[in-house]
Amino acid sequence: MTSYFSRLSPVPGFPPYTGPYTVGTLDVELPISELDSALPAPDDNISTVQYRVFYPCDPDFKGKNISFIPSPQREYIAAYTRFLGAGNALSEFISFFPRILHYIQIPALKNAPLLEPPTPTGRWPVMLFSHGLGGSRNAYSHIAGSIASHGMIVVCPEHRDGSTPISFIRDVPSTNPNEPSEKHTCGRKSKTKVQYLQVAHKVSPEVEAGRNAQLRIRLWEMGLIFDSLVRLDTGENLSNLNTSTIPLSLFKEKMDVHRPGKVTFAGHSFGASTITQLIKSTFYAPRNPDAPATYTPLFTPTSRSHISSQITAQTPAILLDVWCLPLRAESTRWLWNLPFPAYTTGGQGGASLLAVESQAFFVWHEHLTATKRVLSPDPSTTAPFDYAGKGVKEPAFYYAKSAAHLSQSDFGILFPWLTKHFLAVEDPERILRLNVRAVVQLLRNNGVEVGKTSREEMELEDASSKETKDDEKILAKEGVRGWCWISTNIDEDGAEKVMGQVEDSKITEPSEAVIENELMKETETGAANLAPQEKA
Repeated sequence: MTSYFSRLSPVPGFPPYTGPYTVGTLDVELPISELDSALPAPDDNISTVQYRVFYPCDPDFKGKNISFIPSPQREYIAAYTRFLGAGNALSEFISFFPRILHYIQIPALKNAPLLEPPTPTGRWPVMLFSHGLGGSRNAYSHIAGSIASHGMIVVCPEHRDGSTPISFIRDVPSTNPNEPSEKHTCGRKSKTKVQYLQVAHKVSPEVEAGRNAQLRIRLWEMGLIFDSLVRLDTGENLSNLNTSTIPLSLFKEKMDVHRPGKVTFAGHSFGASTITQLIKSTFYAPRNPDAPATYTPLFTPTSRSHISSQITAQTPAILLDVWCLPLRAESTRWLWNLPFPAYTTGGQGGASLLAVESQAFFVWHEHLTATKRVLSPDPSTTAPFDYAGKGVKEPAFYYAKSAAHLSQSDFGILFPWLTKHFLAVEDPERILRLNVRAVVQLLRNNGVEVGKTSREEMELEDASSKETKDDEKILAKEGVRGWCWISTNIDEDGAEKVMGQVEDSKITEPSEAVIENELMKETETGAANLAPQEKA
């Protein structure tokens, strides 16, 4: 009944989370001076790391939900309006946008007590989720909260690389009383603004350098954030600059972050690029001395860093509409040609890899070819790989029909009438549920203790069916409506026309897939300038 009336409200809202656990959330911002950096800071102006945590909480807790737009709301909304206003097609929506964003609530309970883990280890499994262009620590709250509702702690960083419409860095209190502060004052507390960074959507040496600079920051932040999780689990008292958050001691000895290969890394779009680069850069760092002189690593963690001991051949990876352009810079091409660690000795092959494409990315054939190579046991070649003959498991690779690039973010589910009108998206709630089901089942298949999947979530009509820990149909090659398996062999699924073209051509971003779909932004040139195959 609550869900029915929420649909009548003029204010967009989220559907309930699908898992068996109630979800809590809290906001974290920590000084990097209290953390062990895996390498020198790529930007001296970034003095903190920030992230939101979604976690299973006490179901009896009577707390409040949190705002979708963080504080200071006026500045965040102004930044989103500027970001969305890059094109003309959505001007009517943009004029309405600020008035409704104030009131949107995320259905997670602020500062709720952490539920005692029912797992054999007495700890909750952990996932780090990296956002895409135009994203933030809140922009994927529904998929993160849904995964958390199945029994997982999900950590969502806010990257300070210029990929968010705006971000704020709190001033770290100085121990020197005579040290002047040069920070921008926002409200009562001193903060530094990080504005959105415009980087062209065309391949050039300047663009490659710009995206590499962003990746350096993102990878460095991921290393710091994971270090903070290990420290919090061991009971270290870190200084949370967000003073409205309860003590972080609730996570002490409750996170499964010490056992190598047990933490899951996930991301959307540029965030999926980030975790791809993070996993491969960390795992192959010992081989850097053997790399060609043209290789310039973006992330080389020390062997003593926590991230180095965590990432192994067993590390699960979730790639949602992975954006391949940032991975293919000339300076990092050596790493591109190396497979995910899952295909090395001790790994489970593709069994620990899940990639989900939107329909927009699936029909972008040049990019689909590149994505297949990312997931391949041998990315250096376009030749088909004989998985069965070599006894290697294939990755779980799917696309959701009618899904847009933003369908895996909150914006697709909050504004369904707009995504249907502009992007022809059908049933955005179901698209997101399919993504969550696939993620949860992949985790189960990799030995991660997650909660049951309900019969409603699995779309079972048999009334006798109950919750189950077996949703293997979602990772089958057929059997789920609108959920299509994709072969990683380049000569299959309609990619014959572009076989072999990726190596010799420059991958660009059609506006339908990245520019237009990143938070529904349209460029001035629009679809009229797209090549025929990009309009397919």
